[in-house]
Amino acid sequence: MRYSLTSLLVNALTDHRGWKPQWRDAEPRDGYDVVIVGGGGHALATAYYLAKEHGITDVAVLEKGWIGGGNVGRNTTIVRSNYLLPGNIPLYELSMKLWERLEQDFNYNAMVSQRGVLNLYHSDGQRDAYARRGNAMRIHGVDAELLDQDGVRKLYPFLNFDSARFPIQGGLLQRRGGTVRHDAVAWGYARGASDRGVDIVQNCEVTGFSIADGRVTGVQTSRGSIRARKVAIAVAGNSSRVAAMAGMRLPIESHVIQAFVSEGLKPIIPGVITFGAGHFYISQSDKGGLVFGGDIDGYNSYAQRGNLPVVEDVCEGGMALMPAIGRARILRNWGGLLDMSMDGSPIIDRTPTEGLYLNAGWCYGGFKATPGSGFAFAHLIARDAPHPAAVHLRLDRFRTGHVIDEKGQGAQPNLH
Repeated sequence: MRYSLTSLLVNALTDHRGWKPQWRDAEPRDGYDVVIVGGGGHALATAYYLAKEHGITDVAVLEKGWIGGGNVGRNTTIVRSNYLLPGNIPLYELSMKLWERLEQDFNYNAMVSQRGVLNLYHSDGQRDAYARRGNAMRIHGVDAELLDQDGVRKLYPFLNFDSARFPIQGGLLQRRGGTVRHDAVAWGYARGASDRGVDIVQNCEVTGFSIADGRVTGVQTSRGSIRARKVAIAVAGNSSRVAAMAGMRLPIESHVIQAFVSEGLKPIIPGVITFGAGHFYISQSDKGGLVFGGDIDGYNSYAQRGNLPVVEDVCEGGMALMPAIGRARILRNWGGLLDMSMDGSPIIDRTPTEGLYLNAGWCYGGFKATPGSGFAFAHLIARDAPHPAAVHLRLDRFRTGHVIDEKGQGAQPNLH
């Protein structure tokens, strides 16, 4: 069923009894051309673009839980492409362009809101760094504006500009950045892939890989063995554990990152703000809640929960930036798993095992890269060649020294 004003009116006249499930809850078959391990945003986007762009529909997406229950439904919903290095900018800008037409593309309301992302700077050195980043963005055709203090005041007059410790001098603004409803992204991609023949299989955990003579031939799951010509791994914070089943040790760590939502408030923050003197970022949802987060918890973990010192640090950053939120009550918080690479940049590449592909190491950039990641990963799987926007995101760059140091890596590299 295609969503439209007409379909809404027709169903309203029939007590809304004609709506169908968003996607088929498929049973796993014995074999597929492509099996995608993981049912998050990147995996679903990959399946969608395999079907839509490459005509590959004999595909299964295997999710150990339920669609929308992982990181894609556990983040602060920010999208942006304000990166510095040429190894990353093309992919995130590809993603931004896909965000801009996503709802029309897969006929689903993902609530894409380009309300702007502003990174504040608090010193002359930080201003120079943001000027460099803005110049790099513009060279690659990405919008960027370096604002002085007066420019920031026009947008956000309620910020603590004259803090004795962290005076706000200005900021780097990307007006095309903003927020997207995270779970709607998962639902939209699942629906679009399912409509094109992809099997979305929930409650199906991959427990091993079938490998013969250096080539993957399928996967073992909690619901039986499944043959496959190609297998793609896109499991975010569980990348190390899943890759270990295939005999790989990845140059990544898993860390917990927390996010928070306040009680509903009247509109106060029109866009997204990041605090340059600490790791704090904040926006306001359409329901009125302040959505904010900060740094990783700083220790390796697979537990989707955080610790109190980070809660305190995040709240301190918020108070330093805008004391007006001090009386707002936190409604809920949660933790998600980040697969932190050693250079702060992702991996989209083939593995040493023929027919096995890897999408991992997204650090803080996972959700915002969802469309571009899926588009590039689908290209790699279909053509066995990297997409032009992802040519530098190789797995072997840590061996050859061609790292992309975007300064978002894990806290304590542990490679011995």
